Amino acid sequence: MSLLERVRAAGPEPGSGGSGARDLREARQGLKAALVERLGLAAIAGMLSWEGPGRARDELGVALDAILNTQDFGSLSPDERSLLSRQILDEVCGLGPIQPLLEDDEITEVMINGCDALFYEREGELHAADTVFDSPEQIMIVLDRILAPLGRRLDRSSPLVSARLANGDRVNAVASPAAIDGPAVTIRKFSDRIRTLGRLVELGSLPGWYATLLSWAVRTRASIAVAGSTGSGKTTLLNALSCEIPRGERVVTIEDSAELRFDAHPNVVRLEAQDASIEGVGEVTIRDLVKNSLRMRPDRIVVGEVRGEECVDMLNALNTGHDGSLTTLHAGSAEEAVLRLILMARFGMDLPTALIEEQIATAIDLVVMMRRLADGRRVVTSMTEVSRGEDGGALLEECVLFDRSDRSWRLVREPAFVGRAIDDGMLDEGEVGRWRERLSSGSR
Repeated sequence: MSLLERVRAAGPEPGSGGSGARDLREARQGLKAALVERLGLAAIAGMLSWEGPGRARDELGVALDAILNTQDFGSLSPDERSLLSRQILDEVCGLGPIQPLLEDDEITEVMINGCDALFYEREGELHAADTVFDSPEQIMIVLDRILAPLGRRLDRSSPLVSARLANGDRVNAVASPAAIDGPAVTIRKFSDRIRTLGRLVELGSLPGWYATLLSWAVRTRASIAVAGSTGSGKTTLLNALSCEIPRGERVVTIEDSAELRFDAHPNVVRLEAQDASIEGVGEVTIRDLVKNSLRMRPDRIVVGEVRGEECVDMLNALNTGHDGSLTTLHAGSAEEAVLRLILMARFGMDLPTALIEEQIATAIDLVVMMRRLADGRRVVTSMTEVSRGEDGGALLEECVLFDRSDRSWRLVREPAFVGRAIDDGMLDEGEVGRWRERLSSGSR
């Protein structure tokens, strides 16, 4: 049995690893030592300083091929040589074992649990990676490559960090002493493939009639809060909704990590919060950006996620003429979303709960829920209309219901904004009439 076959048969075993994994690690270490001996550390460092990583990778690849063709590695099969060469190049020029995972467009999340376990998410399901890190030091080197260009650090004095890669991927890392079993890293990849409501319809995340209703809500300037759990697809839906904003409007986006894309929109200002630098200065919070956005003449404000005291500033903005704005928050239902907004608003200003709820009732028009199902599929579930009740509190009325048993959608009641938009001339009555006919005839 070849080395590669032994590795595949043994698989990665947490802690010690299988015999195949140990053989592969030893061969990789030997190849890396031979590369340093042949070229020298100074020469390798010089190659890595070249502009563009592709050239250094090509040059080092030639050197590795020459070493692999020597007698010391003569017992390896072509597949084994190719595997070892790719792993060394990923370690020297890239981000080590996670490099191929980040390059795979089908993978949505990468999770490092110390040096003994590496997992990734594909189509909503978790899988163990074939390769793990050799040591905690190797993980820290990879993290340094990610964080150094951003002016960030991760060490014992600062064991928690969140950052964004150049392509928009979000990185969260926890180091010792907070992480007991070695550095823990989570990388949520930015997907550029799902950017419209039409694409979500193709993926089965919602039916066409529902997508039309959401499009109308954005066009008629309904303020929408997208709620759901972590990884349910809130940001993906927010991006799709943002693409429905008319091109003649000015949009200001505010995010913790910039993920929203408006490539086709001509008038967008993208703002991103900043943590304090190594020197402890330069912090810019979401609340700072929300306040500042009001001075930038926005037609729409899109807050990537509201999670703290900035909630009170967002509600004030929505109640002072900036209707049609969009945001996301963590919640399991529309009722929980309202409670979360009340709690977060109280972080920013100590007001009576009843007064805050009244502000929410007049600021938010719709709460749209996202959910990740057991099989990993992400769907847009309920739509709930928010209005001001007779007692001044928030009145919630469900408009779209999602049946989890048969995974179907049903229009419970037509949202009030549709009729108002027809009266105001914002929606064409004929277009709405045809939509109603398709629903009544069962054509979705």
